[in-house]
Parts: sequence; C-alpha cells; structure tokens
Amino acid sequence: MAVMTGESLPIALDGARKVRGNLTQTRIRWMIFAIVLGFALVGGRLVQLGLVETDTRIEGQTRDAIQATRPPILDRNGLEMAVDIKVPSLFAEPRRIIDVDEAAEALLTVLPDLDPQWLRRRLTGDRGFVWIKRELTPAIQERIMRLGIPGIDFITESKRFYPGMNEASHILGSVNVDNQGIAGIEKHMDDDNVALLQELGLARGNALTPVQLSVDMRVQHAVYDELRDSLTRYQAIAAAGVIMDVHTGEIVAMASLPDFDPNEPATALVRDSFNRITSGIFELGSTFKTVTLAGALDSGTVRITDQFDARFGIRFGRYTIDDFHGKHRILSVPEIYKYSSNIGTIRIMQTWGKDNYRAFLTRLGFDARVPLELPEMRNPVVPATFSEVGAATASFGHGLSVSPLHMAVAFSAFTNGGNYVPPTLYKRTPEEAQALYRHVLTPEASASMRYLMRLNAIEGSGSRMNRIAEGYRTGGKTGTAEKVVDGRYSSDKNLNVFASAFPMDNPQYAIVILVDEAQRENPQSGNTAGWNAGEVTGRIVKRIAPMLGVQPDFRPEIDTALTPPMLR
Repeated sequence: MAVMTGESLPIALDGARKVRGNLTQTRIRWMIFAIVLGFALVGGRLVQLGLVETDTRIEGQTRDAIQATRPPILDRNGLEMAVDIKVPSLFAEPRRIIDVDEAAEALLTVLPDLDPQWLRRRLTGDRGFVWIKRELTPAIQERIMRLGIPGIDFITESKRFYPGMNEASHILGSVNVDNQGIAGIEKHMDDDNVALLQELGLARGNALTPVQLSVDMRVQHAVYDELRDSLTRYQAIAAAGVIMDVHTGEIVAMASLPDFDPNEPATALVRDSFNRITSGIFELGSTFKTVTLAGALDSGTVRITDQFDARFGIRFGRYTIDDFHGKHRILSVPEIYKYSSNIGTIRIMQTWGKDNYRAFLTRLGFDARVPLELPEMRNPVVPATFSEVGAATASFGHGLSVSPLHMAVAFSAFTNGGNYVPPTLYKRTPEEAQALYRHVLTPEASASMRYLMRLNAIEGSGSRMNRIAEGYRTGGKTGTAEKVVDGRYSSDKNLNVFASAFPMDNPQYAIVILVDEAQRENPQSGNTAGWNAGEVTGRIVKRIAPMLGVQPDFRPEIDTALTPPMLR
C-alpha cells in the first residue's frame, strides 16, 4: 500500500499543472482576442467617423463662407476705398433654449426692433443654428452677453466698410449681408472671381492682395463736390460726370447724383439713384456735332477750310430744321462748330454721306455697350440705318441715345491722335493701353478737332467754362438736348451736357459733365449747357488740374500753335 501511494502523488501533481497551464493559455488567448476586438471596434468607428461628412453649414452656408474676407480696394494712390472690418453676429441654438418666452423677452430688451412673434418662432424647435441678428456693434454684443441666456452665442463675420461713404458709390457698388458683391466693382470682382482674383493671386479667406483701381479719390472728391453743388445752384434733378485718361483709358473719377451709401445697400433702391454715366442713355444733343465733324474731316470729303450755306433752314416734308441762334449766312467749318449750327452740320453730313456717318458711329462703338468692368450698363439706341431726315437729326444729336461714357471714349480718341482705347476702372500702364489701341481717326483730323474744341472754348459756347478754368487750355462742346416727355420734345426740360478735354496743347484727360433739368442760376443767366454743365466743368478743371500735374499757362502762342497752318 505504501509503495502505491508514493507512486500516484507525482502523477496527480503533473496533471494539475497541465490543467492550470492550459487554462492560463486559454485566458491569454481570450484576452488577446478581446484586445484585438476592442481595437477593431475602435478602428472601425474611427473609419466610420472619417467617412461621415459633417454638415458645418449655417442655414445653407459654410462657416468659411460666412467668415470670408474680401480684398481691400484701393485708389490709384493707395488710399483705402473699401475694407473689411470684423463684427459680431448673433445666433441661437433652439435645442438648447430652456425657456423660449424668457429668452425672447430678454433679447427684446436689447434688440427692440425685432418682431416678438418672429423671434419666438426662431427660438422654438430642435435646430442647431438659426440667425437672430447679424452685424451688431461690440456694445450690443456686450449687453446680450450679460443676459446669460443659454443657447445664445455670437460668430465673428466680415463686414464691408466704405470710408468715402457716397463719394464713389456708383464705382464700388455694394455687398449683401453675406459679404458677396451685388453691384459695381464689388460684383465684378465676384463674377470674374476665377479669371480676375486668381490672376491677381487672391483667394477669399486667405491673406488677400489689395485690388487697386484707376480712380484718384482726390479728383473723385472734387467731381462729387461740384456735382452736388450743381444740384443746389441750378435746382437740377440730377448730375453726373466722368474723367478719363485719353491715353490709357483709365477712369480717374466717376460720379452720379442722386447716389447712395454703400454702407447701407438698401439706399441704392431709392428712385433715380442709378449710374447715369454707364447705365443712362440719352440724346446728348450738340456734343454729337463733334462726332459728325470728326468723321467728315477724317474721310477727306470735308476740309477745315470748306464753307457751307447756312442761310436758310433745311426742309424735310412739312418740317424745317433751323439754327437756335442762326447767323443765316455762309459759314466756314470752324464757324459751324463755334456757332453750333444745325444747318451747317447737316450740310457737312450730307456732303460726307449718311451711310458713311452711320458706319463711323459703329467704328466709334456707339451702337454697342462700352466695354467696362461695371455690370450696370445699358445698350445704346442707335438706328441700324438712317433715313435722310434721321441722318440729319442724328448729325446734331437727336434721334439716337448713348451713354455719357460713350462720349468720353470718343472725345479721348478725338484728342489723343485718333486712337480708340477701351476704358477701365483698373490701373493700366501705357504699354498695356497701346496694345489695345484701335485706329479710328487720322492724326491730322485729331489735330483739327483739338483746334475746333479749343476755338469753341475761347469764342463759342464754352467761353464761360474757359473763363473759370483760364490757363488750363480746356476745349469742348456743349449740348442742350430737349427731353422727351409723353412722346414729345419738351421746350422747358433740358438735359445739358459739356464734353471736353484738357490741356488741348497736350491732351491728357477727357471730361463729360451732365446736368439734368437745370434752372437759371439767377434772372440774368441762361439755362443752356454753357451756363451750367460748362461752368461745372470749369470749376472741376480748376480744382483737379494741379492735382494731376497740369500747370496753368497763359501764353497766347499756345492757342496759336493749335490753329491749322491753312487758317493762320
């Protein structure tokens, strides 16, 4: 018995050890399996979360879009015209609102302009984000924060600010509450985002390179100030003006009144606050005589030494076209221009040919929109073909409607040696401009037009302008066009225009000024263009010429040098 007991004990110990070893290995295997399974579950969840596209939009817009920054806009000298500022905007998370009525009542103590019913509806529900009030002041933000309402918070947005207020409103346009351009150069920048902003290295939301315009805010202020003065001085209903570099096509200034405050875009909806320079089309009256004479002289069928019979009116059927202040004698070409003779201008056009005149309008771009960056443009109204009477009236500016910008571009070509250059609101080098030149007039015809324009300033309807801007050698042409009222030309409502350039001995800038329904400044004055649009031009030139580096020069030999040799 003793031997058998001693032999069975080691066998039992070995079996227990084996069982415990197997159990340990099994537990280790299960532990490893559990760890692997845990990692697999966590990894799978991470993959799942990675594949889920989280909706970060706020009422249909991404947070990046809401907080995006627009590039600053500068004038040609680096002065800020439009910048972004950071402002707080109030939003709510309705699902976190504990007591809707209490929250609404508290908010209304700070924002009393909100509609109570609308506010309660906004705060009700399980939505995660709703706007309450955008673009608030820091002071309002502080007052709301002190209310301590759960589910109410702020997000920082970019708000566009225009330091110049109304002065360049029709150039800059405006943006909406989401900082997106809705008018003017602001809209052009967004519409042309891929082609323009990427070319300039711009990207919304990143460090932005400023956009530099061709506008000179010093000149812009002077133009705006004089136009505003004209509304009071002549009791006019509207006024507008544009100044263009005749060699580069750069728009140096552009203003139109009535206007609006781009900081308050809703003010742009006020009646008649449109840009009359680009989106207004008008019969520009006798300024078109410049166009007729330029084309006729360029063709060679009319010479500046020619004379035409202006003794009697020209009859078309039952109607006779006569001169406003007729001389009723034989007139030379310079006299026709100086005295603004309708009869003489018609004779010149007829000598040249009505079809040739119509083709010249196309050459100058009068039957298409002027190529400019502003979206606020209208198509001109120019008949495709002219009848005999249609060509006659069109030769002195009746029966066709174009924008003042059309005329500014034409006067640039008439005075810069005969080259059509498309206008622009962006800075442009002379080399870039010359690559865009299109020849529309011979240099000789351009020289003759500079003489005629200066002659009219000295002796004709521009003499009042010339006395104000004496020394700056400005030349131009008036246009007093009767407005159409109820389908008829009105005898007491005029659109007055003065188109000009300076200095005529070395033209640099073309100007077109428009004064709508101007009244007499006093009982002794008149109400035709020379008395208002001309005088406004003179005051503007006197103010801006020194800014633009044009010095006064009173030497009579300067005007003598402008006279064609055959007329000296």
